[in-house]
Amino acid sequence: MYQDTYKVLKNYFGFTQFRQGQEEIISALLGGKDVLAVMPTGAGKSLCYQVPAIMLEGLTVVISPLISLMKDQVNALTDMDIAGAYLNSSLTADEYKAAITRAGRGAYKILYIAPERLKRDDIRYLSNQIGIAMVVIDEAHCVSQWGHDFRPSYLLITEFIQSLPKRPIIAAFTATATGKIQDDIIHILKLEEPYLLTTGFNRENLYFEVQKPENKFQTLLDYLRNHQDKSGIIYCATRKTVEELCQTLNDRGYGATRYHAGLEDQERRENQDHFIYDRKPLMVATNAFGMGIDKSNVSFVIHYNMPKNIESYYQEAGRAGRDGSRADCILLYSPQDVQINKYLITNLQNDEIPKDETLIQHNLELLKAMTYYATTNECLRSQILAYFGEVAPHFCGNCSNCNTLFEPTDITIPAQKIVSCIYRIEQRGKRFGKLMVIDILRGSKNKKILNLGLNTLSTYSIMADTDPHRLRTIIDYLVENRYLGLEGNEYPVLCPGPRSKEIIFDKKSLSMMLPKEIKPSRLSTPAADKEPSFDKELFAKLKELRNRLAQKARQPGYIIFTDASLHDMCLKKPRTLDQFHSVSGVGLVKMSKYGELFTKLIREYKDKQQDPM
Repeated sequence: MYQDTYKVLKNYFGFTQFRQGQEEIISALLGGKDVLAVMPTGAGKSLCYQVPAIMLEGLTVVISPLISLMKDQVNALTDMDIAGAYLNSSLTADEYKAAITRAGRGAYKILYIAPERLKRDDIRYLSNQIGIAMVVIDEAHCVSQWGHDFRPSYLLITEFIQSLPKRPIIAAFTATATGKIQDDIIHILKLEEPYLLTTGFNRENLYFEVQKPENKFQTLLDYLRNHQDKSGIIYCATRKTVEELCQTLNDRGYGATRYHAGLEDQERRENQDHFIYDRKPLMVATNAFGMGIDKSNVSFVIHYNMPKNIESYYQEAGRAGRDGSRADCILLYSPQDVQINKYLITNLQNDEIPKDETLIQHNLELLKAMTYYATTNECLRSQILAYFGEVAPHFCGNCSNCNTLFEPTDITIPAQKIVSCIYRIEQRGKRFGKLMVIDILRGSKNKKILNLGLNTLSTYSIMADTDPHRLRTIIDYLVENRYLGLEGNEYPVLCPGPRSKEIIFDKKSLSMMLPKEIKPSRLSTPAADKEPSFDKELFAKLKELRNRLAQKARQPGYIIFTDASLHDMCLKKPRTLDQFHSVSGVGLVKMSKYGELFTKLIREYKDKQQDPM
């Protein structure tokens, strides 16, 4: 079996080595054991069931939640001459009937099915007529209401499996699952003594950063200006923000499209295709977008608003850098994001999921953990890994906190000045947001301050020499520790907090971790800066050839070759088919299909370099 799995790996998928955990999972499945695998996005979950599916006798049924994943996976399988199909609502009646007929004749090795279709009579009939060797449940965390993406349709899976004439091997995969959710998956899916594997959540190619900018949009523009040739996702908390941000980016000349649950199905599909096929490099979306998206060349994921929990954040952020290239995961945090999420958790109901106070409190606790991540001075990667129960080094060297030098700083006097200013403003019968308070403390001469006579406050201009970003950081710290309060949702204003008297009357000493040097609010993104060098001219030519082939085949470019494979071609510069076969991601089928085209391009490029005349 050892030789067989490696032969399949190279001949079909073009790789010579398995990633962490893949070989163990494949061995367990081929040995007839159930499996529960928790592997972060980009760790190669699909290969873990596709290799045994090729080797097992009978059909492998993959239960998957999204049409986009099915189409991508089947396109990729077909390009490797592996017989696969999908059954979902994107097919016409004739296409659906043809797929069912072919499946009944044993034409496929892998069949993708949406969970909602498991209750259909034709699926039940089909599953009783053919031998199903293995059932794979992708995004298995969806069975648990304690997870971040519970889907009632996933509860149909157990009944479907129990209705089969013979119990198949069951493999459950998810990118994020705490111990509680893993127990739920095992219990609900009735896994029998499953082989459990958590490969670890650390993806070293991802750079994590949290920013607290005064102007989120300007910060975003600064980043995009330096990454105009990159593809990325920008997540927003609400549909309204998605609409406004997408329109503004397009007005500024950026190729952006949008995705949220309020759009018609056809527009969502079209917009998703624009992004996947690289016609639009930017996707602005709510969390309705992304599960099952297999786009390998996403260079950055920016959260314009903070998500409700770390599981959602890590799964969404993990859609960057799937091909192993360095990528940026950036959160633009504002305390107002916390208020928005509290509202969404406590007020919005789902018709399929009744309102549950216990679940609401659970989700509020998850929000606290997410807020701590957004405001901590500790290593961001260690915070994520600790949430999932992993021990991580205190310093990762690849996050914004580790890359900024922090030091303990006495803020007793600044805190007294800030809280005193809030009290003085209240004595005038007014309350203002952070920006206005900062302007007063720094002695701004804007019209509103002068018209209201706020320049006559005793605290006006008493922090004129303090950097506004540093001042905002201290105010946030005072709010988080209840020395100040923040009231209102849409336009929150500062007020004295429950502990404000400790500062004013008790003269309490305060210290916090502050950077030694505060830089202007921008996205530093060392991940992009550390991108390994390669022949960019050759890469552009290879990419152009790949895109022409993809356009002709009407499929995304990464189905033919990922950017990582093109990078490897640039490094190895193969001139012959044998040399081309050594490129990462080049199996026998792809070598036969594309080898001569790509090696010819490389030969001509190298010959031209040697003889420019």
